[in-house]
Amino acid sequence: MKIENAVVLVTGANRGIGLAFARELLARGARKVYATARDPATVTLPGVQALRLDVTKPDEIAAAAQIATDVNLVINNAGIAELGGFLAEDSETVARRIFETNFFGVLNVSGAFASVLGANGGGALINVLSVASWVNGGELAAYSASKSAAWSLTNALRHELAGQKTQVLGLHMAYVDTDLTRGFEFPKSSAEEIVQRALDGLAAGADEVLADALTQQVRQGLTAPRPVYLPQAQ
Repeated sequence: MKIENAVVLVTGANRGIGLAFARELLARGARKVYATARDPATVTLPGVQALRLDVTKPDEIAAAAQIATDVNLVINNAGIAELGGFLAEDSETVARRIFETNFFGVLNVSGAFASVLGANGGGALINVLSVASWVNGGELAAYSASKSAAWSLTNALRHELAGQKTQVLGLHMAYVDTDLTRGFEFPKSSAEEIVQRALDGLAAGADEVLADALTQQVRQGLTAPRPVYLPQAQ
């Protein structure tokens, strides 16, 4: 799908990867960018149309779909993360909170806009996933599980939306230099690099983009004699 003259809705567009998407979409000639956030006053990028959208609130999703009826690209970017394993006392509470945004938010936004995309010629859907879709070491247990679920959702949507010719792209990456990874001492890609690779992949008709070297290595490691998602020998 081409970005030039596209009408795009980006969730979580007030900072991080979402903000980088909004900037790059404008730079590539998008006709309109709906930049959504829980508080639209936090969207300060010139040239976008700020729109209230908390992806955990079905009424706000429905309202956004009623407003943005001209959209032909939806980018499910909004996401949250919390440290902790599944054996922590509050793990169920944490998991439910994370899944509400990272899985059910993607599910409900995709469902609300599927008919909009279809009415506008099919268009495309980008789901921002993670290398954590494939590996879970327990440090970000619920986040990783939510991204695994979102990956499976993305794969299902690709089949379900094929009939209306909607391109569905899953974007996988490792650490990106955003607020979400503050405090993690690992090499990080810039949000701008990730977004450029995602949109290049979209333009090339890709189903998935593995946006950095670590993600590519992990993907290859899934079929190793001892797959990377299992504990490795020290």
